[in-house]
Amino acid sequence: MIRPIVRDTMLLNKKAQPAGKEDLSTAKDLLDTLIANFKSCAGLAANMIGVNKRIIAVFAGAVPIVMINPVIVSHSSEKYDAMEGCLSLDGVRPATRYQTIEVDYADMLMKRHRASYSGFTAQAIQHELDHCNGILI
Repeated sequence: MIRPIVRDTMLLNKKAQPAGKEDLSTAKDLLDTLIANFKSCAGLAANMIGVNKRIIAVFAGAVPIVMINPVIVSHSSEKYDAMEGCLSLDGVRPATRYQTIEVDYADMLMKRHRASYSGFTAQAIQHELDHCNGILI
């Protein structure tokens, strides 16, 4: 189900709680909402659809992926400065991002994965993880 995007910064500033199997419907809604907004966003966090759980959905190239309880386990030393927009906020803001990250997460079958991402996909994941941590850029 496609959900409306939350713009209330009081809700977005809260740190997300760990997600479990009972949150898979939220993960599906997050994926549906990401796909519906593909022209204007590269990723979403569950709090952006009003659910305070540690779930993100991002486009890895053209392929949307859902990450449940994602954690960056390592990153490159190389950083860069970016200007980022967000569906929940107006305008763009500066952010410093790692070029390459390695992420541990569960998929929608609750199977664990560890994968490396770089470039724009890594940037989108870092942005959404900021949302999970209650950080707004």
